[in-house]
Amino acid sequence: MDDYQPLIDSALAVGALLLTAFIANFIAKKIMLRVIHKIAKRSKSTWDDDLIAQKVFDRLSHIAPALIIYLLSSAFIKDNEVIVAVLNRLSYAYIAIVAAAVVDAFLSFAVVRAKKSPALADKPVNSWVQVVKIMVWLFTVIVIIATLLDKSPWALLGGLGALTAVLMLVFKDSIMGLVASIQISALNLVRVGDWVEIPKYGTDGDVIEISLNTIRVQNWDKTISSVPTYALISDGFKNWRGMSESGGRRIKRAVRIDLNSIGFLSDSDFESLTKVQALAPYLSSRKSEINEWNTQQDVSSASNINGRRLTNVGTFRAYLRSWLAANPAVHEDMTFLVRQLPSDEFGLPIEIYIFSKEQRWVQYEGIMADIFDHIFAVLPEFNLRAFQRPAGADFNTHRAL
Repeated sequence: MDDYQPLIDSALAVGALLLTAFIANFIAKKIMLRVIHKIAKRSKSTWDDDLIAQKVFDRLSHIAPALIIYLLSSAFIKDNEVIVAVLNRLSYAYIAIVAAAVVDAFLSFAVVRAKKSPALADKPVNSWVQVVKIMVWLFTVIVIIATLLDKSPWALLGGLGALTAVLMLVFKDSIMGLVASIQISALNLVRVGDWVEIPKYGTDGDVIEISLNTIRVQNWDKTISSVPTYALISDGFKNWRGMSESGGRRIKRAVRIDLNSIGFLSDSDFESLTKVQALAPYLSSRKSEINEWNTQQDVSSASNINGRRLTNVGTFRAYLRSWLAANPAVHEDMTFLVRQLPSDEFGLPIEIYIFSKEQRWVQYEGIMADIFDHIFAVLPEFNLRAFQRPAGADFNTHRAL
């Protein structure tokens, strides 16, 4: 027994040290943590609640048993320097892990607070913090290895130069994401809440999160798409923020006119259309101008194709300009255009290129529908027909005739 007495003494000392560390852990977790939680709940501020939500204090409590072992190992174990050295190295490595975990949680707390700040809410703070977290854990791993090998961490850091190529390969996506995040932030390309379209990835919706490696977008069908951050720089995308900030939303749509329905205005058509308030000033001034020109040029009235004549499609365009200009939903300070596009086998397109004052999707669609409902309804007043491909009912009508 005398031969095993030093070993038994060391085992008892280690057991006592571990028991002390267990007691310290119990005090830190069961008593101190509860006190901190109660204080945080009673306070009116919210930052302490965020610290608890990110488990900063919970992770910090893990350091208590490690400190007991590191500080008291030499006091409990006096005759075995090898065991003391091993315990010190292990406890120091554990302290490094706990410290890194605490820093990680605190950085997460910083992200939460940044999202609540109006100045930082639309910035990719999460991307920057993820880079810092990677650096913290890399440095922690180096410190742990240096501690266990009893080497200087700076010597190990100096030796990482040979591993640079390997590290760049392993963290290729993170490095590319970091560079893209810096560009996105510096150029203010994307913010949380922006409506973006990324055709290559079939993404169309609002940005809900910008991280180091991915950008999460909630599509309009409520699905979530994750797109590599660097894809926005390399592949391109469309950001609708400019539309949101402009105060208007574009309406660009055409109605196709049947070419067979286009012709000159007859006298009866002219008299009928002068009763339309939106057209009366235009028709009066236009008729005077045309009559004056025809008189000066001594144009014969024997045929309508002599000289200048009003057409139903030209008058229709004039009506649309006047009617849309009076529409309170149309933005008067932005591009306002009613134009004729090249005709093709589907008729003559008359395109409406205007901006709505309303940007919200439902209201915008309602305004656009109301405009084209009216356009289709007034076409017969100008003896115009909208073009559409003939269907079965059209052929049946033709046979009946």
